[in-house]
Amino acid sequence: DQQVGDAAAHRAIQVASDGTVAVLSYAPDHLNRDFDKAKSYLTGDFLAYYTKFTEQIAALARQNQVAQTSQVVRAAIVCTGRVPELHPDSAVVLVFVNQTVTSKEKPQPQTTASSVRVTLTKIKASWLISKLESLS
Repeated sequence: DQQVGDAAAHRAIQVASDGTVAVLSYAPDHLNRDFDKAKSYLTGDFLAYYTKFTEQIAALARQNQVAQTSQVVRAAIVCTGRVPELHPDSAVVLVFVNQTVTSKEKPQPQTTASSVRVTLTKIKASWLISKLESLS
């Protein structure tokens, strides 16, 4: 029960929230640090995808002075029917996020609300994000 109880759910939600913020937040002055922080939350194919993606956008983000910050508004374990998607080695969390973007061309902050479905995999007793899907 401890592997799928309230404490496990809380920890999964916390990692999904913190990891989502890390993946969706960066600033041109410290892109490498921001990307490395985000990678520490990731595993598997999603880590490989994110690594390739950040290599491709880093120069563009620096050149255009793109900064993005994200804030979690709410997060919860996804339920299929009435069954929570929380298992000893996997979990699915729905995360609602406000994202604010600025750039050299658009210095006025642009804020949008979005939601993501975060799939977590437990590896060596730690939750890591194995999939992050935008829902809006």
